[in-house]
Amino acid sequence: MKSWRNVTINDLGQIITGSTPPTKKTEYYGNKYPFITPTDIEVDSRIVQTDRFLSQEGYEYNKNRLLPRNAVCVVCIASIGKICMTTVPSVTNQQINSVVVNQQKYDPYFVYYLLRTKTDVLKNIAGGVASPIVNKSTFANLEVYVPPLPTQHKIAAILSTYDNLIENNTRRIKILEDMAQTLYREWFVHYRFPGHENVPIVQSELGPIPQGWEVVQFSDILDLVRNGINPTKFPEETFAHFSIPAFDNERMPLLENGDSIRSSKYLVIDRCVLLSKLNPRIPRVWFPFLNTAHSAIASTEFLILKPKPPVHCMFLYNLFRSPEFTDMFAVRALGTSGSHQRVKPDDFLSMLLAIPTKSLLKDFQKKVSPLVNICNTYHLKNANLRHTRDLLLPKLISGEIDVSELDIDTNEVQPKKGGTYIPFSLTERLHSDKKILGGKPVIKGTRLSATFILDLLKQGWCEEDIIENYPRITKEDIEACHEYQKVTRASISR
Repeated sequence: MKSWRNVTINDLGQIITGSTPPTKKTEYYGNKYPFITPTDIEVDSRIVQTDRFLSQEGYEYNKNRLLPRNAVCVVCIASIGKICMTTVPSVTNQQINSVVVNQQKYDPYFVYYLLRTKTDVLKNIAGGVASPIVNKSTFANLEVYVPPLPTQHKIAAILSTYDNLIENNTRRIKILEDMAQTLYREWFVHYRFPGHENVPIVQSELGPIPQGWEVVQFSDILDLVRNGINPTKFPEETFAHFSIPAFDNERMPLLENGDSIRSSKYLVIDRCVLLSKLNPRIPRVWFPFLNTAHSAIASTEFLILKPKPPVHCMFLYNLFRSPEFTDMFAVRALGTSGSHQRVKPDDFLSMLLAIPTKSLLKDFQKKVSPLVNICNTYHLKNANLRHTRDLLLPKLISGEIDVSELDIDTNEVQPKKGGTYIPFSLTERLHSDKKILGGKPVIKGTRLSATFILDLLKQGWCEEDIIENYPRITKEDIEACHEYQKVTRASISR
């Protein structure tokens, strides 16, 4: 601990405050440079996916604010403390201060975890004003406590191991949920279900639907359950609390004692689906994974919906996640207050839908149930990983747990599964397992090897061609393949 020292955030590297190019200049926006805003940053994820990108013209406007890969971005206005890392050259808006880390002295991943522990400090600095803000100079002068660079590498490697596993599980969840949603849309939106060729289309009050389907209200196919409970009357009981923040964070309920829950809730029953009536443009749909060790409760912002046979939870879950439903649901909230729009339960229950035949519903359940159950298992694994990581985080960053003498491989923290060596910096995107393509490095969540992607580029494919033909692949994945090729060539030349 004697070798640890106090420095300021300003000492960690160059601090850059973002800027928004004029939105009227449409030529500034395109598909080249990610444009990061606070809403793009998830509460508990290093990786950020943006809704908007800048063009080359937008880059020229903001070229002095361009962030390289592995810059640490911290929201300092409004959503104080949200944090992420860049994976490719990017730009942020003015609400974000970013640290371009001096990698001669500091590990970017260590800096990311270090600043995660300063979230409450930043919120306290910004507290007490109508519009929370931490200005650049205050942010830059905040003191932090850092160890020597080798110890930073070790701390970053330990914590990154957890986040790499979480991110890998999250990718798997997305793939499985996309598979279920694709099947739902294929069968129940586009009407391309098994045997559809032999089913005529007929007119209904909702438009053309397959013969044998019925137009009903939601009240005909589900019950709205409102079993109220006041948790404060059970101060020593632990509840699994399905809340809006828990959904937005990791989609696992928070375990809270009754005396810490200040408002009335609904009891969550088995075999139901939770649908948020708050801000319906943001679809929050939950298929509760109940733990019998704790009573489950839900925020009153959720509608607790129990399907009536032959409808089942898997159908409802995918129905509520479809963009068609989200659009219809949001219309029901028009006229309510802007940023806190809500759908009235009776308005929801009176909505119409076309319900498929019993046999089709049964077939869909058989196909989709295993996918949703696996997703819930991954959510549970991620919750356990986050819990362990969050216990370690403050103890490692403060030096309470000393790792300086531990033998930790800081170049490779991926699980050793007999595959090809992958540098730690690339393990966010690439993975190697001897059971997959004989251990060749592949893009995580796929069986597409880095060499296969590079071969496509050699054949004249552009990045857009690859992404169009392989939708699971992102620009960041392709960039990782390039980086892997550079690392491999450099090691051969040595």
